[in-house]
Amino acid sequence: MRRDHGCRRADHEFSRRGFLATGAAAGVAGLASPAVSKQLRKGQKRVLQIYLQGGVSQLESWDPKPGTRYGGPFRAIPTSVPGMHICELLPHTAQRMHLLSIVRGINLKTNSHHDGRLFMEMGRRSGSFPYVGSIAAKHLTPANAPLPGYLHITTRGLTDNTNAFLDARHAQLKLAGPKVPDNLIRPDALTVQAARRSGELLKRLNRRFSGRGGQKAFTDSYNASFEMAEKLMARRDLFEGKPDPKDLQRYGSHPFGRNCLLARTLLENGATVVKVTHHGYDTHAENFNFHLEQLGEFDNTFCMLLDDLHQSGLLENTLVMVMSEFGRTPKINVRYGRDHWGTAWSIAVGGHGLVPGAIVGATNKEGTEVSEREVDGGHLFHTYLQALGLDSTANHDLGGRTVPIGDPTRSPIKELLA
Repeated sequence: MRRDHGCRRADHEFSRRGFLATGAAAGVAGLASPAVSKQLRKGQKRVLQIYLQGGVSQLESWDPKPGTRYGGPFRAIPTSVPGMHICELLPHTAQRMHLLSIVRGINLKTNSHHDGRLFMEMGRRSGSFPYVGSIAAKHLTPANAPLPGYLHITTRGLTDNTNAFLDARHAQLKLAGPKVPDNLIRPDALTVQAARRSGELLKRLNRRFSGRGGQKAFTDSYNASFEMAEKLMARRDLFEGKPDPKDLQRYGSHPFGRNCLLARTLLENGATVVKVTHHGYDTHAENFNFHLEQLGEFDNTFCMLLDDLHQSGLLENTLVMVMSEFGRTPKINVRYGRDHWGTAWSIAVGGHGLVPGAIVGATNKEGTEVSEREVDGGHLFHTYLQALGLDSTANHDLGGRTVPIGDPTRSPIKELLA
């Protein structure tokens, strides 16, 4: 269900300039062959981010409070983990919570979409730092990787400087679908040999241009863009053809279903970080009706993707995050909506490097504040990287200048680390 109304703040604006590539894929390949899956399982660690943009309500998802003043109309249901309950709007996810864990004590101390998103991605409250996806792409993407390291599948786009001061090849590459990206198609009039010669000439000119004072950063950025485009062009097959009707039935024919099918294909074929955005959770009005629709779409689709990763063995090496930029207010407004709430909310995580079936933190009876084990985006950032085997307390080396990778004032959530 698409939501084009709600907040009218500046941080809701979307920019076409944020797209490095257009299109994503309704046409995706099936599950990887056993030989390919076995090879993938051997080493490469991966990240799957599911971003519920706008701020999913924790009370209608991971931290229900039925029967309380602000609890709303939905029940809490048992999960596959004894003693763990989540909202009844997530019945399929409830049966797979033994693969996931919940962090219920998040307090970002901001109710801004922009600031909340950056805090959850950078692990810093302010400044310009690389997103967790860019850091993972830098350190985990093999030198001969067949695909760009950080791919973001979204039907709309926010302009984010995800790599900050890192090399441009570690920035996110956006794919909007579902269709074959136009810039992956070589014009009929251009032969393969001519395209190759043109590319080689461009690289020679860029090397010559980068030798001039102060121009290296510009050419490196352009070279990285062309390098990512070339990798996608070499794997056009991932974007062509029609999806298996059985897969489409399982995942859903809506954009989020098709995008998650593409995410599965990319992970199976060597992508390091894949982010899928599901838009429409900024429920300032009709919160309950919209969550009924939105989470109904999310619940089944996400579980099909989780099942496929688990059954193929890829989940063993894939860190999974189901996140937002904040939650929703416990108090219900006059339009039956919930407003922005970064004070006491939840996310779900799982996969590589994390303890499954855990609950970390708690909120009080009415969900108005954190009552146990308060954490923020900085703690989560350290946790993600350390789950991937990366030292989040080390420094970025910027040619004689060092910047801490994670916020030095924060630490990982050790209860979550396997």
